[in-house]
Amino acid sequence: MSNLLLAILSGLLLVVAFPRFDIDWLAAVALAPLLVAAGREPSSWRRVLLGVVAGIVYWAGACYWIQFVLEYHGNMGLAGSWGAFALFCLAKSLHLAAFTWLAGYLLDQPYAIPAVAALWVGIERTHGPLGFAWLALGNAGINMGLPMRLAPLVGVYGLSFVLAMLNVAMASVLLRRPRRRLGWLALLLVIPLLPALPDSGPGREHAVVVQSNVPMDEDFTADSVAATRDELARLSLQAALAPDQPPARLIIWPEVPLPLYYEQDAEFRRQAQLLARAAEAWFLFGTVSFTPEGAPLNSAQLVSPSGEPVSRYDKIYLVPFGEFVPPFFGWVNRITREAGDFAPGREIVISHLGEHRLGAFICYESAFPHLVRRFAAAGAEVFVNLSNDGYFGTSAAREQHLLIARMRAAENRRWLLRATNNGITCSIDPLGRIRRQLEPFERLAGRLYFDYETATTPYTRYGDWFAWLCLAASLGAVLLSERPRYRQEDRVRARGGSQTA
Repeated sequence: MSNLLLAILSGLLLVVAFPRFDIDWLAAVALAPLLVAAGREPSSWRRVLLGVVAGIVYWAGACYWIQFVLEYHGNMGLAGSWGAFALFCLAKSLHLAAFTWLAGYLLDQPYAIPAVAALWVGIERTHGPLGFAWLALGNAGINMGLPMRLAPLVGVYGLSFVLAMLNVAMASVLLRRPRRRLGWLALLLVIPLLPALPDSGPGREHAVVVQSNVPMDEDFTADSVAATRDELARLSLQAALAPDQPPARLIIWPEVPLPLYYEQDAEFRRQAQLLARAAEAWFLFGTVSFTPEGAPLNSAQLVSPSGEPVSRYDKIYLVPFGEFVPPFFGWVNRITREAGDFAPGREIVISHLGEHRLGAFICYESAFPHLVRRFAAAGAEVFVNLSNDGYFGTSAAREQHLLIARMRAAENRRWLLRATNNGITCSIDPLGRIRRQLEPFERLAGRLYFDYETATTPYTRYGDWFAWLCLAASLGAVLLSERPRYRQEDRVRARGGSQTA
C-alpha cells in the first residue's frame, strides 16, 4: 500500500474513533498506518506532506459541521464557507504534519515507542495556544476503565500517551523493527497499580437546569424576547418548587440562548431578582455584558436567593469565527449577532453559594484542560458548563463537545452540570460518567443531582507538567537521534579540509 493511502487511512480511522461513529478502540491503532508511512519515507518534506494529507482527512471528517455553521449561521454562502473550511483543515493539518515529520527521525531508534508517544502528546498540547483545541486523542479513552486512572494524575494527556504508545508499537511491528523494542510497553503495567477511581454516589444536591431550545435563526423582537424569558422563568419555578421534590438551591440557564442583557436591561434584572427570591435559590445564567469601552462580553452571571448580583465570569477563550475573527481572516463573517467582536475575559471567577463554591465556564472553554483545572484549583467544588450547541444542529459536534466535557470532570474529580440551549443537557459525575440527561431539542426544565467535592487531584494541583515534559523530551530525542549524522558530516568535512590543506 502506498504511503499516501496509509496517510488517508489514518485520517479516516481517527474520524471513526470519535463521535458520531465513536469506535473508541480504534484510537489505539489509528496512527499506526501514518507511522508506517513515516518510517518508510526518507524524505522529510514528503513526511510533512503525508501529515498534511492525514490531517486534512481527519479534521474534515471530524469537524465537517464547521462548514454548515459558517454557511448557515455565518451567512458566508456555499463557496465562502467551503473556502474558509478548507483553510481551517489545512491549518489544523500542520500539527499532524509536524508530528509525521519529526516521528520519522525517531522510528528507527531503540527508544521509538516512548519518544514518538511523547512527541504526539507534546504537539497535542500546542493545539490550544496555536489555534483550535478539540478532540485530544485521549478523549477517546473516556470509557476505558484502566487508562482513566491517569486522568486525575496527568489529565487527558496521560491517556493520549498510552494510546500513542500502542500505535507506535503496532507500527514498529509492521515496520519489522527489532521485537525487543516492544519491551517499552512494560511501562503500561504501572497503570493497574495506580489507585482505582473512587465511585461517587448518585448526588444529594438538586439543581434545576433549563433547556431553552431557542432556534438559532429566530429574529428576535422585544415582545418575543420577553415572552421567551417569561416561559423560561415559569419552567424554572415549576421545577424548583415541585411539590414532590425537595427545594432546589440552584437554577441554571444556558449560555445566552436569546438576547439577555442583565446589566443594561432593568426589566430582566427585576425578573431575575423575582425568580431567585420566589425559588429561594441561586440563579446562574448566560448574559451579554460590556467592557468600559463598549465591547461585548460573553458572561455567566450569578444572582443570590435574595435577588442580588453575586459574581460575573467573562468568557476567556472565545470561539474563532464565532465570537471573534482571527487576524488575516477579516473577510470571514462572524456567527454572533453582536456588533463587533467579543472581548475576552481576563480572570477566573469563583462564585460563592453560601458555604460552597462554584466554577462556571462557558461552551468551548471545556476544550481547554489547563483552564478548567484552574477553577478547581481556586476552590470550585462543582463545575457548571453553560453552552449553546444550537449552532451545531444535529451534527456530531454535540456529542464531541460532551465527550470533551466529561474528561474535564474526571481530571479534577468534580461533578459537572451542563446547561445547553437544545442539548446535550446533563449531569456528569467525578468519574466522567453521564448520570442524568434531559431530552434534547425540547424546551423544558429538569432536575440534575450532584455533590460538592473539595479534594483536589494531582492534575488540578500541578497542571500540564507531563505534556510539556513530553514536548521537551521528544524534541531532545529528535536531536539525539540526529547526532550520528551530524558527527559523520563533521568527519567528512574535516577529512576534506585536511586533504585540501
